[in-house]
Amino acid sequence: MSFDVGAVRGQFPILSEIIDGKPVHYLDNGASAQTPIAVLDAVRTYETTSRANVLRGVHRLAERATDAYENARVEVATFLGVAPMEIVFTGGCTAAINLVAYSYGSLLKPGDRILLSELEHHSNIVPWQLLRSRAGIEIDMVPVTVDGRIDLGKLPGLLTPRTKLISLAHVSNVTGALLDVGAVVAAAKTVGAKVMLDGAQKAPHGPIDLPSLDVDFYVFAGHKAYGPNGIGVLWAKAELLDAMPPFMGGGSMIGRVTFAETTWAPAPRRFEAGTPPIGPAIGLGAACKWMRALDWAGAHAHEMTMVQHLMDGLQKIDGARIFGPAGLQNRYPVVSFMLEGVHPHDVAQTLDSFGVAVRAGHHCAQPLMDRFDLDGTTRVSMAPYNNGGDIDALLTGVRHAAKTLR
Repeated sequence: MSFDVGAVRGQFPILSEIIDGKPVHYLDNGASAQTPIAVLDAVRTYETTSRANVLRGVHRLAERATDAYENARVEVATFLGVAPMEIVFTGGCTAAINLVAYSYGSLLKPGDRILLSELEHHSNIVPWQLLRSRAGIEIDMVPVTVDGRIDLGKLPGLLTPRTKLISLAHVSNVTGALLDVGAVVAAAKTVGAKVMLDGAQKAPHGPIDLPSLDVDFYVFAGHKAYGPNGIGVLWAKAELLDAMPPFMGGGSMIGRVTFAETTWAPAPRRFEAGTPPIGPAIGLGAACKWMRALDWAGAHAHEMTMVQHLMDGLQKIDGARIFGPAGLQNRYPVVSFMLEGVHPHDVAQTLDSFGVAVRAGHHCAQPLMDRFDLDGTTRVSMAPYNNGGDIDALLTGVRHAAKTLR
């Protein structure tokens, strides 16, 4: 049976809305995905029947809230194929990377090296630059190929015994290129380096078998994975979490506090100071459960059909140029393009007049834009609920922009 995109779309109320007289063709999922009814219901149930703080209360509402919060941790862990106590809830993907940069980074010494790539999101660059200023570590960079992939052929020559961490995007937020994780892990092991993946663009496309990837850290954001804003995930191997000091101090993350000394709670509590984002975490748990129930083989085939439809259409428009992989192999449904003589923001505004939502600019990847001497691109990022009508509306808008703005 073919993938039933209509049944999936029916679970997202916003997709049937008419806004300012136009239907919603939402193709900005790489920035934030829409939220299904199952997630909305989970958050509403918490807010209307169980709203209380977690962990310390003994009344019924507190116990219900704590159960829901910890069940969300189990759902996320199941989605990743790991143990619940290896899941740390954060404020987002950026917060998770900063946590690693601060806590794991505090274990590094001056002269130790972190390896990044040219296509990283700023969230996987700036925290390491702050660590460099703070602790004297060094940063190396893997270049990018002409088709927008990390050039793993250059990776071995950049590794040294001082390389302590390789931190790369699992899927590029600009080109959609999928990283060859096995090659990275194998190279890292030659020098004893740890590997962290930024999964912000990969997690929204189905469950991830982290044990098979054999990485050390994994991060992703709830709002890109059909969950609420303000929630993210850090997964790390238990022995690393045990070795890392806290990122923030406060309630919930302590063993005992005196003015002479404070002891820390075990992970993951040690990294969840204060009141956590309870409702958003519960929503993310529901999103992970929803994703696990989806036919991802069918969904991915559907997404790649849309990618091919989009690329075929763009290639027929005079002045349109696709940036990134030209084919469907080892990529995900993110397509960036330029329209000669037209600024990406003008393309995006024209598309909005057709009811099409896309992202335009440097996509928090200015080093990648500098590498190709670009001011920015127009980015189309798809989800399983998108359909051919969304792509047709976008291509109509791009053709209009090509005729009227050049």
